[in-house]
Amino acid sequence: MRRREVIVGLAALPAALSGTTLLSGCGGGDEPAPLFDYGVASGDPLADRVILWTHARYPGSDAPVPLTWEVATDATFAQIVASGSAEATAARGHTVKVDATGLRPGQSYHFRFRHGATVSPVGRTRTLPAAGAQQVRLAVFSCSNYPAGYFHAYAEAVRAGAEYAVHLGDYIYEYGADGYASADAQALGRVSRPAHECLTLDDYRQRYAQYRSDPDSKALHAAMPLIAVWDDHELANDSYRDGAENHTEGREGRFADRRAAALQAWHEWMPVRTPNPAELRQIYRSFDFGGLLALHMLETRLLARDKPIEFADLLNPATAAQAQAALVSPQRTLLGAEQLQWLQRQMSASNATWQVLGQQVLMARMTFPVSVLRHLNPENMTAEGLARAQLAIQEYLTAKAVAAQNPAALTDAQRALLDPARNPRLGYNLDAWDGYPAERERVLATAAQLRKRLVVLAGDTHNAWASRLTLLDGTVVGHELATPAVSSPGLEEYLKALPPEQTRQIFLSVVDDLRYADTARRGLLLLTFTPQQVQANWVFVSTVKSRNYSVDATATLTLPA
Repeated sequence: MRRREVIVGLAALPAALSGTTLLSGCGGGDEPAPLFDYGVASGDPLADRVILWTHARYPGSDAPVPLTWEVATDATFAQIVASGSAEATAARGHTVKVDATGLRPGQSYHFRFRHGATVSPVGRTRTLPAAGAQQVRLAVFSCSNYPAGYFHAYAEAVRAGAEYAVHLGDYIYEYGADGYASADAQALGRVSRPAHECLTLDDYRQRYAQYRSDPDSKALHAAMPLIAVWDDHELANDSYRDGAENHTEGREGRFADRRAAALQAWHEWMPVRTPNPAELRQIYRSFDFGGLLALHMLETRLLARDKPIEFADLLNPATAAQAQAALVSPQRTLLGAEQLQWLQRQMSASNATWQVLGQQVLMARMTFPVSVLRHLNPENMTAEGLARAQLAIQEYLTAKAVAAQNPAALTDAQRALLDPARNPRLGYNLDAWDGYPAERERVLATAAQLRKRLVVLAGDTHNAWASRLTLLDGTVVGHELATPAVSSPGLEEYLKALPPEQTRQIFLSVVDDLRYADTARRGLLLLTFTPQQVQANWVFVSTVKSRNYSVDATATLTLPA
């Protein structure tokens, strides 16, 4: 265990990265100097290029801001190796993205933007390595909720010296100031802007601007390139192809219009390469890290996802058969046929040691018997409800233990608990891959048939997990590593009546493929890939409710090749 007090902010960075240089004048013109209020960022690195990003605006003006950009091998910019011009316009929310090409593989670079004598903060970036890479270090994040608390996990990634950042979605949240996880926002000085729920392009732009004003967000983006995908909250909670749980058609406008606004803002504010400008939803893409790992970033929300199945329909005898048939239907999709075929081609063509899927939701089987699951409802967690839940868990675990030690001793009631026909297992979260089992089987079968070393990265749940990935017949075909939230609350909030350690033990005891769990703390996942192994380090912070915090604990898991 490592403990040390830290003060969060830009002090985590070298002086060259820590501030904006605003010099008087603007190339001799009369315009006021533009402000680089949101720093700089880089992303989507390849072996010879990387996306550079900034936001530039004259105070109180929507006039275009002409810029030059520079990439250098040194912090003083004595050795400039790439440069060009760009323009920040109101049509793009005053953001600028350029693709800096002609770079060398596996090299660190410094970059900046200029407007006459006005210079942006300096950022650091890095290209992907050339063939033969022996080590790659990634920092993996998800669920960064501004009103819920501080982004200490970002600061820890910078301190750890990660080379590349991967964000698996919920980079922002769409709720209004009185919405989810906002109870402490006023005290923290982190009240959401705009105060209402995001619905329009201007709303989403304001929300991104607020998140990117955070000093630890600025520091992370200035320190390393980002590879990102969205999850649901970049648009609305539990989004799918045609709608979202947190969208009311008509009263909140057309879902298609809201989706278009959210996607435009995401592409404006994120330092990503847009694969298909004609279809902004199509963000799946691959990154080859010198033959060591191939990172395939997936889109699991807006292109093809079918509407999630409702638990109530599965538990209601009147609707259970129809809901179960829909749940296991081969036609039910999360990725869609086109993306699935693309992924299969990418994995087949890649010779990388590790095939890594960067995506949003848990792929592992996180299933509970219905006898237990029906009691794990936070609305029923009265003293009486908690007692019923604990009894159901104990009865199931006892039956499981008897079956393992002396099956002949099982009572009829215990046999019923272990009979999948009478006590079926359901995923606790049908918004995840447990709600799309046929397509999950196709993805995992692809890895098995190709004999690939598969590692799946996930976020979404706000908790840390490590699981085996298994086919329906029990064959292990890979491993899943899930990062905790940067700041959003986890199961310790959802299941308040249960002590966190008890919640953790319930999951580990009941979920067959689960190997590690932390259900109470915020942080990040640091990954080190080598030809021999993947080392996963979960880093947890003591609090997200204070600027002062410590690294509360770390946990390590090693996956051999």
